[in-house]
Amino acid sequence: MSNPNQAMVEKYRSNFLKEVEANVEEGHWVKMCMQCGVCSGSCPLGPHWEHPPQEIFMMIRAGKREEVLGSSSMWMCTSCYNCIARCPRGLPITHIMHGLATYAKRLGLQPKTQPTAKFSQLFWSNLTKTGRVNELKLGLSLYFMNGFANGIKTALKMQDVGLGMYKTGRLNPLEILGGHSIKDTGGLQKMLKKAFEIEEAKIAEYKG
Repeated sequence: MSNPNQAMVEKYRSNFLKEVEANVEEGHWVKMCMQCGVCSGSCPLGPHWEHPPQEIFMMIRAGKREEVLGSSSMWMCTSCYNCIARCPRGLPITHIMHGLATYAKRLGLQPKTQPTAKFSQLFWSNLTKTGRVNELKLGLSLYFMNGFANGIKTALKMQDVGLGMYKTGRLNPLEILGGHSIKDTGGLQKMLKKAFEIEEAKIAEYKG
């Protein structure tokens, strides 16, 4: 296990619920779930989840730390907010799911081959270079993230979509040379550097 993860295991041994409450966005709401299942029944992707939301909450309270943080379930959330709108207790379920995903990633426990997790990292890396998304480079990185052969197949399959984006001005072949950017990229990098310093301070606190 990574050092941050080992530190959290030691700090919250046998009390995963307390760990979630302290480190996951809106995590203190988990104990309010009454297991009615409305969230899972309302989710458009419910049948495809490894563990639906109310099951995730039950597993947290049961102390199933590895099963929860290593699950692909949190990465399935599309932020449609059906669950929040229909939860009889008003739990911020969407925020908890994203919070769990972020926390799992921070500890290095997210599924390595989960497509959404891979996409989020590619999107972040693309965006933070210039402050704007380079659609061409992002598309290419997505096509080839699972290998060259698979990338060629995906590119051929998506050629009509790419052509449509080109015709509407959403995809410029010249973006391969760098693309457009915000005016103050230096300011953006300073802001991100500060954010990383704050994150590192949090990790150092976990280790302590």
